[in-house]
This record gives sequence, C-alpha cells and structure tokens, in this order.
Amino acid sequence: MAKPIMIQGTMSNAGKSLIAAGLCRIFSQDGYRTAPFKSQNMALNSFITTEGLEMGRAQAVQAEAAGILPSVDMNPILLKPTTDVGSQVIVGGISRGNMRAKDYFAYKKQLVPEIMAAYNRLFAANDIIVIEGAGSPAEINLKSGDIVNMGLAALTDAPVLLAGDIDRGGVFAQLYGTVALLEKEERARIKGLIINKFRGDTEILRPGLKQLEELCSVPVLGVVPYMDVDIEDEDSLSGKLLEDRPGRIDIAVIRFPRISNFTDFDVFARLDGVTVRYVTKERELGSPDMVILPGTKSTIADLLWMRQSGIEAGVLKLADRQVPVWGICGGYQMMGELLIDEAQVESKEVQRAEGMGLLPLCTCFEEEKVRTQSEGAFGELDGCLSELSGKALAGYEIHMGRTFINRENGPMDTAKLVSWRQEPEICRPMSYLMALGEHHAKEDGWNRGNLYGTYVHGVFDGPGIAETIVKALAAKKGLAPEEIRTVDYRTYREEQYDKLADCLRSSLDMEKIYHIMGLRM
Repeated sequence: MAKPIMIQGTMSNAGKSLIAAGLCRIFSQDGYRTAPFKSQNMALNSFITTEGLEMGRAQAVQAEAAGILPSVDMNPILLKPTTDVGSQVIVGGISRGNMRAKDYFAYKKQLVPEIMAAYNRLFAANDIIVIEGAGSPAEINLKSGDIVNMGLAALTDAPVLLAGDIDRGGVFAQLYGTVALLEKEERARIKGLIINKFRGDTEILRPGLKQLEELCSVPVLGVVPYMDVDIEDEDSLSGKLLEDRPGRIDIAVIRFPRISNFTDFDVFARLDGVTVRYVTKERELGSPDMVILPGTKSTIADLLWMRQSGIEAGVLKLADRQVPVWGICGGYQMMGELLIDEAQVESKEVQRAEGMGLLPLCTCFEEEKVRTQSEGAFGELDGCLSELSGKALAGYEIHMGRTFINRENGPMDTAKLVSWRQEPEICRPMSYLMALGEHHAKEDGWNRGNLYGTYVHGVFDGPGIAETIVKALAAKKGLAPEEIRTVDYRTYREEQYDKLADCLRSSLDMEKIYHIMGLRM
C-alpha cells in the first residue's frame, strides 16, 4: 500500500512540477517504487504513451525522473485550451471533445470515479505516490467540487506540502494568505511549507521564517534556491519563451497563441552557441539561421494570427532567401496550400483557410485524433540539411488533421481530395516511420529544398540530429567549422534529474518529509 505526499502551490508556476519531479527522483534513488500523479492538468504540452494514450508531459517527465515508463493513470484528465473559455477534455488518454469552462466545471464531478480508479491502480503497484496539485488551493471561487487540490488530498488522504515562489515577491503573504483562506480541516492537511526559487543568503530569511511558522502553525521544511537545472517546463509561463538575444546560430520559433509541445526544441538550447528565440512580432524575426513553426492546438486560428501580425510575410521572405523553414505538426499543416475543417473540429468560425503555400499539401481535420509513438529514419532529403538523410529518429504524433499531397499543378480544391485519398503518394517523404500504436509502416512529412515538415514531436531528440542541423546551419552561414558539443540527450536528462535531487536533498528536511509519510529514510 503506497504512501502519498502532495505538493501544492500558492499560484501557478510556483515550482510544483519541478519539486514533484525532484521528490520522485529522491524516493526512487532511495529504493522506493515511486509514481507521480496529477488528477487534472491544463497544458498544451502533452505526451503519447506506448499504448497510444495522451497525457500531460509534466507527468511524463516526473515518471522519467522516477525511472519508470509514463502511464496515463498518472494524469487521468488533461485539459488542452482551445480558446480563452474552452478546452479539449481528454479523459483516460482519449478526447471527449471540447467543452466551455462553465460546462466542464459542472461536468467534472462525474469524473471522480475515473480519477480514483487511476490513482488506486498506481497506489496498489507502488510504495510512494507524489501528487501534484494545480494552481492554488485557495481559489475560493473554484473550491466547490475541487478534484485537484484539497478535494483530491481528502480523497487520497494525502499530507500536503505547500510551496511559495519568493522570486516573484510576497512569498510570506502568499503562504500565510493561502493557509488562512483554507477551511480548518484543509489547513490540518498542510504538514510543511516550502520557500521556492530563493536567490541570496538564507540567514536573512530566518526571522521571517520563524514568524511564518507561528502564524501558520506549520513548519517551514526548507528554502529551495533558484535551481540551475535544465528540466522541461510545463506550459507557456516558461521563462525560456522570453529569450530574445541571437546567438552564433540563431533559431527563431514562432510563438503561436496556442503553442504546444515547445519542448521539441529544448535540445538545440543545450548546444554551445545556439539560441532558440520565441517570436511574437514580425520585427522580432530578424535574420535567423532557421525558422520553426511549432505545434499548436488551434492550427487555423494561429495561422490567421500569424497572417494578421505580419509574421507570415516575414517567414515567406526568409524562405525565399533559402533560410530553412521547419514545421512540426500544426506548423507543418500551415506550410501547405489549404486547410479544411468542415467537421468543425477546431473552430466553428473558420472552416477553410489558405495555407502558406510552401509545400504542396492539403490538410483535412477529422474528429478522430491520431495518437501514436513512432520510430524510423529520415528519407533522402534535399537542401542544406541533406546530411540528415538516413539518420534514425523517434517521437510521437498527436494531431486531428490528415495531410495529403497535391501532385498536380494549380490550386487545390475539395473535390480533388477523394482521388488523393485512394491513390498512393509518390512524393519525396521526410521520413519512413513505424507507427507503434497502429502497428504499420508509413511515410511522414515532406521536404522540398530548404523546406521541411513532419508530424513527429521529438524529431530533433535522436542521436546526432540536432548537432547535424547546427553544423549545417553554421556551414551555410559561412562560419569557420568548429566542434559542436555532442549531447547524448538521454544521459543529459538523467544528469539533470540527479542534479535536481541533490539540490532538494540539501535544501529540504527530507527526514521530516519521510516522517510525514510514515516512512524512514
């Protein structure tokens, strides 16, 4: 029978996900079978399990930190925002359609049995469950029917550690105010406070920590420094999206309003002299060495945003100058000539849009989502990145659209699609893949000159792929060839989890945390 411990925060981005990942690593290092759990996650960064089920990427990262395979039981509900007032609701790894926020608020109580079934499966198979809350437990307008913070703590009988973010200021007010707004029985569940993201001398905090403990009647279990660890961020609050200084090799990623899976590009930032910038205005494009159109939850809407902002025109000019443009998933769909959403899968407002015209593609959105892990190899590529040809790749696909190749001259139209669906594709594919969830081989993506597109998330993570791209960009730029630091991505990630665990061990009272769970170190 597992012992639970829950990490809640005073606000979003207080560091819950990172602390949970670090505790998963520590408990695993100490010999305990450990699994993460978050009943409901709202994020556009998602992951596909080996069974072809979709879950929040943060829990996949925490599972990796614990040394186990991700399971959809670790995140039974995933909300992927589609508008400011609505989300796609994914339960047990499968979409149940889009809901407005107020409709989901009324519906979510029905999901408690499924949440607890997932939790109980983990509970029976592990020694420790590290539970992560969401946002703040003191959102008094949302407390009715809560299924992710104190409501879940009660359902799982979990002790709670409450983390506050000192980097944004007001941490004492954050922690005390959160505790004060809780009901008596909820306050009793809080067994420790954590000051997170501290820069400076902890001795200066001592008088405040003592007073905070007296006010809250809860011990402070540690002051965690602002950690220099490279662990994937969960959502668009990530500080990495604010980088704006071009490096020796400059990669510009278009920051769509509904950008998803921006962790696809983390591998580039780990290479010396490479900068990954996220662009929201045309003037920010500058003269990058490569442009990436990332994934998005709202492809047509974000394409129109890019068009209205002038960014599309800027990207097209760069493409004309032979600057490599690479589209991933939704970005790949945008690079085509036509996008059709007659089934209103993404939007009821716009059902048809002209694409960027960079690739001879048409994408039709369908209600059934493709969810699969894939592995394979690049085909014979053109352009400056031809050295990728034949290299192994692996990743996963999450998309509603199906993309078809236009092999005829002239504009596309809907009538042509019937014949295209029935004819074999005779184009130059980006890669040859085995779709593991579907158990069949297929071709993916398209390459024409310096234009590249694929549905595969994680396409850059394979051995030598990012390094090959950076070397090719440096050569195209006319830079003297220099040794690009090779990164074994898997080894690097493991090192970062160990570094995170070391930092938490040195700053938290781990003996007390074990005692709270009823365990020994």
